[in-house]
Amino acid sequence: MTTTDNHARADWNPRAYARFQDLRLRPAMDLLNAVDQMGAGDVIDLGCGGGQMGAALAERAMGRDVIGVDASPAMLEKARQSRGYSSLGRADIREWHPRRAPGLIYSNAVLHWLDDHTALMPRLAAMLGKGGTLAVQLPHQNNAPSHRVWLSLAEDLFPGRIDTGAGPGIMTPVEYDTLLAPKGRFRLWETEYYQRLSADPHSHPVRRYTESTYARPVLEALDEDERAALITHYEGVMRSAYPMRADGSVLFPFRRLFFTLTV
Repeated sequence: MTTTDNHARADWNPRAYARFQDLRLRPAMDLLNAVDQMGAGDVIDLGCGGGQMGAALAERAMGRDVIGVDASPAMLEKARQSRGYSSLGRADIREWHPRRAPGLIYSNAVLHWLDDHTALMPRLAAMLGKGGTLAVQLPHQNNAPSHRVWLSLAEDLFPGRIDTGAGPGIMTPVEYDTLLAPKGRFRLWETEYYQRLSADPHSHPVRRYTESTYARPVLEALDEDERAALITHYEGVMRSAYPMRADGSVLFPFRRLFFTLTV
């Protein structure tokens, strides 16, 4: 699921992202199930990716138009094959603006790719119509070995080559509460999902899970031989941090931050 249109960066790979679709879908559904109010306007799937939530959003929309927005042409092409969307549009979320005040802006595992949340979140909230809801889910895994090791190893192996501040990031829960609670009915919670990652004959399962999302900007900055060296070192650490079971699978804890704001 993508937020910005950066031609210097390779497009997202829908097949790689969909490899763990069932695991990624559960928090997306949990976020939607937490929405207890919508305004009269459109339902926006902001960063719709391959359209996995289109049908579920349409079912909840009760006749409202469901509009998918994403920056990735490949993901939007995949979303066109899904059901539920009234229309799909390509846009950079930093510049996107709805054609009319939405009743719901739903954004699952997307906005952590954008910085300056102190400006972004109030801007999105201000777009809502009366009684509308902003619903957001953000991966909160950056301090776990699965994520921070990509950056620490890249800096050790290739000093100065990786912009360690350019990856996904979010504010602290208290910062979101301070920023958004005065604007309406605000609810904030965190869930840690224990995900069973299936065995992969060629790699550690956690590497497969993270390489198509969090590790993309790290790997894209390296050439083929450098990527291979980084992956080899990363998998060595993962074998200690997330031991594989006898069948090659891994029980992988993954933390996510959620909030809804109804104005």
